[in-house]
Amino acid sequence: MAVKYRKELDSISPYVPGKPIDDVKRELGLDRVIKLASNENPLGFSSAVRKAVIKALDEVNLYPDGNATVLKAKIAEKYGVTPEMVLPTCGSDEMVDLIAKTFIDQGSQVVLAEVTFPRYFSTSQMMGADLRIVPMKNMAYDLEGFKQAITAQTRLVWLCNPNNPTGSFFTRDGLIDLLEHISPETLVVYDEAYYEFADHPDYPKDSIELMKRYKNMLVMKTLSKAYGIAGMRTGFTIGDPVLLELINRIRNPFNVTLLSQVAAIAALADDDFLVKIIENNNQGKYYLYDAFAELGLEYVKTEANHIAFNAGKDGALVFQELLKRGVIIRPIGGEKYKTWLRVSIGTMEENREFIRALQEVLA
Repeated sequence: MAVKYRKELDSISPYVPGKPIDDVKRELGLDRVIKLASNENPLGFSSAVRKAVIKALDEVNLYPDGNATVLKAKIAEKYGVTPEMVLPTCGSDEMVDLIAKTFIDQGSQVVLAEVTFPRYFSTSQMMGADLRIVPMKNMAYDLEGFKQAITAQTRLVWLCNPNNPTGSFFTRDGLIDLLEHISPETLVVYDEAYYEFADHPDYPKDSIELMKRYKNMLVMKTLSKAYGIAGMRTGFTIGDPVLLELINRIRNPFNVTLLSQVAAIAALADDDFLVKIIENNNQGKYYLYDAFAELGLEYVKTEANHIAFNAGKDGALVFQELLKRGVIIRPIGGEKYKTWLRVSIGTMEENREFIRALQEVLA
């Protein structure tokens, strides 16, 4: 007799991460491979992180602070909130899971965009949610479509701004208009993993202040992107202590490791490193815009560290042909967007290698 399992899993596929560099080298016999698939930081991480982690190695025989007290205090100070309004997690992925487990019941109505971070879909489906999916509008969130999809029965709304994988964004005015439309009893999860890269004047840089006004809003942040410590798996959420206390009831007690905590504290303190990251991202962004224009390819202007573009050919085939040339990017997927791919912005050398390889593939 087969072991029984949750039937919600029948509609969920395992998450497929970007292919590791070593795997591609081994499979295809390549000496050099560049990975522009996972929105990682091409310049590495702050030297202060290395020093902090090496110093902390002498204590790895001990459990970490299960409350992440010092890390919470540093985050609270940086963002002008109290430590009770901060909850660190093992990357934003863990928080997405915890939010779903805390707030979604079987049949709960959940609203999200058609093309966005895939973990919103799988964790909501895992809890048996009734998904209301809002189609994209020019590869961006359609906030009017969200307003039409949201009802008094909506339990949770997932928002990603700037959006992954499209890099598009919605404005501060649009966000406020949506928050005013949503019932205070509906949870709004506002994921700004790419916040540091956004420089458009209409982007809502004051999300923390908005969260203080709208108590049903949680703001998720990560250190995996601009701060370059994706391997440490450290994210944090800022929100009303009442909401965070509910999530905290099911959080694993030592979910953020000792090394992750000290790395995060060091990373958050190095503003000079962050400036270099943003400068490199902007330089690469405009180079890729020009290159796509010269190739006659449609692309989405980005407020993140990745760009979505339309290759005009089957994205899976373009992906495979680029792999053969030592370049890893990522198809967006789905029949509707099968010619679209996402490329992370790398160093200028990596960006140029990608474009050279793409020219060969498209030729």
